[in-house]
Amino acid sequence: MKEHIVELIHSALNTLIEGGQLPAELQPRINVDRTKDKSHGDLASNIALTLAKPAGKPPRDVAQLIIDALPTSDQLSKAEIAGPGFINFFLNKAAASQVIKDILAAGKEYGRSSEGQGKKVQVEFVSANPTGPLHVGHGRGAAVGDSICRLLEATGWDVTAEFYYNDAGQQINNLAISVQSRCKGLGPDDESWPADGYRGEYIIDVAKAYMAKETIDATDKHVTGLGDAEDLEAIRDFAVAYLRREQDLDLKAFGVDFDVYFLESSLYSDGKVEDTVQQLIDSGHTYEKDGALWLKTTDFGDDKDRVMRKSEGGYTYFVPDVAYHLDKWQRGFERVVNEQGADHHSTITRVRAGIQAVSEKNQLNIPQGWPDYVLHQMVLVMRGGEEVKISKRAGSYVTLRDLIDEVGRDATRYFLAARAATSQLTFDIDLAISETNDNPVYYIQYAHARVCSVMRKLTENGWSWSAEQHSNSLEVLEEDGEKEIMKKLSAYPELVKNAATQCEPHSIANYLRELAGDFHSYYNAHKMLVEDESLRNARLSLSEAVRQVLANGLDLLGVSAPKEM
Repeated sequence: MKEHIVELIHSALNTLIEGGQLPAELQPRINVDRTKDKSHGDLASNIALTLAKPAGKPPRDVAQLIIDALPTSDQLSKAEIAGPGFINFFLNKAAASQVIKDILAAGKEYGRSSEGQGKKVQVEFVSANPTGPLHVGHGRGAAVGDSICRLLEATGWDVTAEFYYNDAGQQINNLAISVQSRCKGLGPDDESWPADGYRGEYIIDVAKAYMAKETIDATDKHVTGLGDAEDLEAIRDFAVAYLRREQDLDLKAFGVDFDVYFLESSLYSDGKVEDTVQQLIDSGHTYEKDGALWLKTTDFGDDKDRVMRKSEGGYTYFVPDVAYHLDKWQRGFERVVNEQGADHHSTITRVRAGIQAVSEKNQLNIPQGWPDYVLHQMVLVMRGGEEVKISKRAGSYVTLRDLIDEVGRDATRYFLAARAATSQLTFDIDLAISETNDNPVYYIQYAHARVCSVMRKLTENGWSWSAEQHSNSLEVLEEDGEKEIMKKLSAYPELVKNAATQCEPHSIANYLRELAGDFHSYYNAHKMLVEDESLRNARLSLSEAVRQVLANGLDLLGVSAPKEM
């Protein structure tokens, strides 16, 4: 409907320009928004305020000219001036209920669009070191990242979901010597246990599998344990493959799949890190100081320059990140979204600086501010009013598998995506497993199941309903609650577009809870299966439209829409 009003305004402006009432050089940007107060109509535009100065007329005069020039529309009952020059649009009954027809006709496609059609986007998320089970923070990244992928796909983008394995560096060394120590029968209480060793019980499982010469089939790697406690390299390869497989199983249990698994080690073996360093040197944005190689990130807005190669040798962690992102650009991703923990905040400026330095040197035209970052805050897990801090298996943190086993996939995914990533999240296990209206995922799924239950009872009563047969009875939907639901339903497509653009799946979660609340209130106040056929079918049409939007929105969050509860 917003698009329809925009078309009406555009037509009116063309008429006024052609008639000489407005100057020909106007370049209007037409914004139409939904009103918060129904006394102000259904939709409103500030177009007259934005055109007043270039038109050389008072805003209210411009607004009146536009209203007078609006084409006739069978979906618009009236338009009137409000305040300093806003134009409020009032829709008629047919227009208000048109959204029901649109939803029933579109089905699963309702809310989807082609905004990003023909464009490639890569979303990198989770990207955990293969040094242990996924913790609940990784779970939040998985829930948010996968939902971002679903949102972008729903708006037409060609989406690639990617997992970046940090399989190089000191943490992998710590993993290897931890497993080797277990292979030799040592434990964390032994004096010779490595100072930075991993203490979780999962290290015992890895060591036992290695010594038993098990074969690990990871996503793109097959490793057989040698059973030799002295071969640290063999232990390293086996341990990384073992934990990659475990993480992959956790993610599959969470309903998350990746298109690409990218190894940090490949950036070194393929020479991309060295090539990137040379390109940065050639760009003129580096210098030597105190035996170290520095990148002049201050040339690109950083507060101080950053070390690239340490004086004792070895590159700092942001250098392979620059190489990795240049690889992303070379793969044709015009948009890249990195969903990561808030601890990555300090790397953003220096990674972008490195990208811009190479782009400037090679005329790659990589946009400033590329890539996008979505950084999530920590997750606090509570049970019985107290914080849950550790898992027996991991030894130091709550694992994603712990949550899935405790509360189920649906509740875990919803709760981890339901707050803005920038906000700290408290995950209340007691709330997540409760079957009450206070549990948002239960509340939403129950609304969906309620509609399905009504449809089953309809059949049991010997009645029938179909979208095609009963779409002409919608004019009887005159209750305030019905109008509010229809208004909310019509807002869904725009919400999906905005959530995809802003990478904010929590807005979908909040919308679904509000829609479920409106429907529950309506259901409790009105009987659905009434004798009046027109009224019954109209209410069923509205209910089915709500069910469809709930199902569509839950799918964007990776949450199921059960027919029974």
